[in-house]
Amino acid sequence: MSGNTEVVVIGGGYAGVMAANRLTQRADVTVTLINPRPAFVDRIRLHQFVSGTHEAVGDYRKLLAEGVRLVVDTVTRIDAAGRTLALASGDTVGYDHLVYAVGSGSADPRVPGAAEFAHPIAALEEAQRLRAVLDAAPAPAPVTVVGGGPTGIETAAELAEQGRTVTLVCGGPLGPTLHPRGRRSVARRLAALGVSVLDGPDTKVTEVTRDAVRIADGRELPSSVTIWTAGFGVPDLAARSGLRTDALGRLLTDETLTSVDDERIVAAGDSAAPSDLPFRMSCQAAVQLGPQAAETVLSRIAGERPVAIEVGFVATCISLGRRAGVFQLMSKDDTAKSYHLGGRSGAKIKELICRSVPWQLSYEARKPGARTWWSKDAKRSLLLRAGAEQERATTEPAA
Repeated sequence: MSGNTEVVVIGGGYAGVMAANRLTQRADVTVTLINPRPAFVDRIRLHQFVSGTHEAVGDYRKLLAEGVRLVVDTVTRIDAAGRTLALASGDTVGYDHLVYAVGSGSADPRVPGAAEFAHPIAALEEAQRLRAVLDAAPAPAPVTVVGGGPTGIETAAELAEQGRTVTLVCGGPLGPTLHPRGRRSVARRLAALGVSVLDGPDTKVTEVTRDAVRIADGRELPSSVTIWTAGFGVPDLAARSGLRTDALGRLLTDETLTSVDDERIVAAGDSAAPSDLPFRMSCQAAVQLGPQAAETVLSRIAGERPVAIEVGFVATCISLGRRAGVFQLMSKDDTAKSYHLGGRSGAKIKELICRSVPWQLSYEARKPGARTWWSKDAKRSLLLRAGAEQERATTEPAA
């Protein structure tokens, strides 16, 4: 291929920034990052933004490599055949290769009243609206947080530490991905903060009104502010563009993160579904998938065969206000181990991890390609092999 190769990255989150920076290894590659906001959103701190303890945004000039061109706009459609992108501004952008890293956002709650009266927190604009609502609400006003996962736990703890009256409605177990020991540690800290935790199978929310939350066991909880953290969804850009996706709308790819429809499109982060066996939506997976998506593109530009992804998990870390946290060790396949570290030590590790993420992005900007190791989950290959064998068994004709 003569001349420069145009590579466009859609999405300026953890995966997109890592991919864009990694792509600058080659001088003959022109990298464009398209993002709807001019500032980087540090999503793992949005619960702090809501409580006013962190602004949760960063400067792209400090996070992006010098050679990356930032375009502040929104992609409305991908024309894979024409290799062009339609933008909300009316402009079009052409590409030779595309990195699809649109990330995730709040899922459609599909609970009566939730869309009208509950406040999601997955995006900066949502967090900004919620922060304004909380600032306007009297301190004793009851706050209900829906969702017993890390985001719900962190939000409930952050607000309770500031003196808010908080109820956490889990809709199932508290911290379902945690080991029982880690879960007990979280429960103790929430109790110490005064959070009322409602967990178990009968705590699914059935309706949200302007001033109450109703749950499956028949209880009606007074709620001046209802915060919705139950589940994440992905933008429907890929589906609208005629690309195949999984049930949640993530782009279907092979194990090199290449779209099953077009080898010039690769995906990374929360919006990728490699082998229809996606990783947990998380910063931890995104910072691994981003540079590996870039490596797939660079391999194709060089005429080489891309290698399969290697992603493994280390831990789940949950802040419980500013003075406590839980550091839960995980197996590489993202299952909880029995060991956890709580209290102030957990809080310090959580803060260290949060600070390290922007550092990782800027390090990749300064030294693209320097990081060459990835945590590998050996069980993934077994799952893929089992899935392939099951597919053959169901498609091969009987003798």
